[in-house]
Amino acid sequence: MAMSSYRPYHPKANLSELNFSNVDFNSSIPNIILDVRPLIEQGREYSYIAASLLSEQLRLEVLNTIGMSAQPSSAPEQEKHYPTLSEYVAFGTSQGQLSSRLRELDLEYLNSCIRHERNYLFDYLGSHTLYDRYLLHKKGMRYESFQHFWMRVAMGVALAEGNAVEATKHAAEFYEVVSQMLYVPSTPTLFNSGTNHSQMSSCFLTTTQDDLLDIYRQYSDNAMLSKYAGGLGNDWTNIRGSGSWIKGTNGRSQGVIPFIKVQDSSTIAVNQGGKRKGAVCAYLETWHLDIEDFLELRKNTGDERRRTHDMNTANWIPDLFLERVESNSEWTLFCPSEAKDLHESYGEEFKRLYEIYEQKAAQGEIQNYKKVSAVQLWRKILTMIFETGHPWVTFKDPCNLRSAQRHAGVVHSSNLCTEITLNTNSEETAVCNLGSINLKAVFQSENPAKTLAHAVSVGMRMLDNVITENFYPIKSAETANHRHRPVGLGFMGFQDVLYMKKIPYSKPEAMWLSEKIAEYISFHAIKTSALLAAERGSYSSYQGSVWSKGKVPKDTITELGSHVRIPEAPTTYVTLSNEQKPCEDLLFADGFKHKLDWDEVRHLVGKGMRNSLCLAVAPTATISNISNCTQSIEPTYKNLYVKSNMGGDYTIINEYLIDDLKALGLWSADLSRELKRYDGALDDLDVPEHIKELYKTAFDMEPEQLIRCASLRQIYIDQAQSLNLYMSAPSGKKIDEMYRYAWHSGLKTTYYLRTRAATGVEKSSLSSVKRKETILPPEVKACSIDNPECESCQ
Repeated sequence: MAMSSYRPYHPKANLSELNFSNVDFNSSIPNIILDVRPLIEQGREYSYIAASLLSEQLRLEVLNTIGMSAQPSSAPEQEKHYPTLSEYVAFGTSQGQLSSRLRELDLEYLNSCIRHERNYLFDYLGSHTLYDRYLLHKKGMRYESFQHFWMRVAMGVALAEGNAVEATKHAAEFYEVVSQMLYVPSTPTLFNSGTNHSQMSSCFLTTTQDDLLDIYRQYSDNAMLSKYAGGLGNDWTNIRGSGSWIKGTNGRSQGVIPFIKVQDSSTIAVNQGGKRKGAVCAYLETWHLDIEDFLELRKNTGDERRRTHDMNTANWIPDLFLERVESNSEWTLFCPSEAKDLHESYGEEFKRLYEIYEQKAAQGEIQNYKKVSAVQLWRKILTMIFETGHPWVTFKDPCNLRSAQRHAGVVHSSNLCTEITLNTNSEETAVCNLGSINLKAVFQSENPAKTLAHAVSVGMRMLDNVITENFYPIKSAETANHRHRPVGLGFMGFQDVLYMKKIPYSKPEAMWLSEKIAEYISFHAIKTSALLAAERGSYSSYQGSVWSKGKVPKDTITELGSHVRIPEAPTTYVTLSNEQKPCEDLLFADGFKHKLDWDEVRHLVGKGMRNSLCLAVAPTATISNISNCTQSIEPTYKNLYVKSNMGGDYTIINEYLIDDLKALGLWSADLSRELKRYDGALDDLDVPEHIKELYKTAFDMEPEQLIRCASLRQIYIDQAQSLNLYMSAPSGKKIDEMYRYAWHSGLKTTYYLRTRAATGVEKSSLSSVKRKETILPPEVKACSIDNPECESCQ
């Protein structure tokens, strides 16, 4: 299928108009880059110039490492001398890093497919992120160029195609898409595809059994999974509560907390091959006897033996608990050893069993239980979120009631970043493979609808190939992944699309666009999986699934409880100049269809599906940096700020804002300094109101708007979304209303609660002229958005 060429969204820099007064171009390339970096806040042109300089530095480093002559060049990228693909593969295999199977492909043909000029698509943050942490190296000296990196990823995934001819053909197709960053695999795939340790999966979910041997088996399994860059979600609800009788020793249990503490220590001991620390999230259901202690795991005070500072926690909440909160009723905590089937039930069945256990407790048939006020327990959950950022609030019933795999078991937890909803049991470690569509790149193409459909199709094939070609550190993960073949195609750059179409995220029109984009991606992803099933066969547990009944995710929304009220998107679009237009004009001018033929897809999925689950919106914090787009479904954090990660500190500037200000003749050195002084906030700047409205940040809008957009997306997504929520001035009442609104809106999970911290851009370079005092809100103890996190899902 022919695909329209990608046109990067940045102007050709006119160097004569740029300010290089402080740059010494007679210096070495690294020193020139250091001189250019501080200028990035004046305009994105400087970021692309810094990236081009780094690309040349890398080219010279690669040639030297491989042992070839290296001369600096000012020629266009496509005219510069690079090692051939054969030379690169030969060197990589000689180092024991690249898989020797890559030699089976037609490397001469694939070399002709490489487009080194696509290095120009990177800004500085993207290029430096790849350079610093992703490119293969020999003792710190890189031998992998940017385009060889993309080709390695493409070839490694294409090895699953069966024979060299097909693998070569699809490697070229995969490269064409990923090198333009239309679809970008998650970090584990980027790290490991085509290498001798091709662990390309992102997330692993486990359920621990109430057995000492199984608990220590899980520690071992988690260590092996973390070693190869996997993010972990551990369900601990089976473990009996404190004070429960242990039959084998005739003693009393210490409960689940000491075992979670051991896992916390193991998390930092295994540092994912020296690339980053391990990352785990522990899940516990709200009815567990130890839930109150679990909520305090992340506190900085108290008994250190009952604190976990290096792992995340999440509360797996059944509908019944929030129903009790809203009716101000009592809630009963049980030990799972006396209420075993609560863990394996959901919906009306959970409610029936739970009430039976409450009756048994009242009659004295259950000894180890505790009565609490549902409202007071809910307040404690919210207080801990306010103070520590944990536990994350996730909803058990929507995850199960809308699961396509209800016939195969129960979803007991989500993953590290709360977007995966897969079944787990004692024999299966659930695995999910992730990748994301870059909406910014899609909407910059000549035909966005055609480009998106093709990118989704290629992305789904690549994800399915990952399952086949993957290295599995433990057997239970391989068993589950081959049996169910779940994948999680997501997307990033949603805020970019809003900027391109001049739609404020805070406006109702953003809801319409959110829903339609999710529907279009869902339609093509599910259709592709059904077509792959016709080519390769359905996944083995397909029979009895929701798919086998001819249903798609949007058909399962009726399974949710009566408390769910999906918000409605608007029918008209109001431009910034107050001109009324139909909402359809937002997308259909780009080639999108007015109505998708879902009946066709229902017919196809009723015949077979290659993947048990298809869609999940991951955080994409790192791959969005690489791809030069906004993160996932996130609103802009700030219009100007410094982002810190394991590669260093980077100035992030809102390129769309600067372009609009330039178009209005307002951008100047003085305004740049003012923007820096106010940490990217526009409230006190002399710019038009429509600019202030369009460039509101995450903290300037109500969190309910993010929930509404997510609720409409969730209709079409068979897994979940990694949804951060933002609150500039949090209070107990606001947090309560926000999370209950998320529950009423049918969301499956939420992620971090972000609060505005008293940090910003370094201002030491500003003059004292026109300086105003800026009073920032008090910092709240919650996760800071610029804090480096595990990137398994990213």
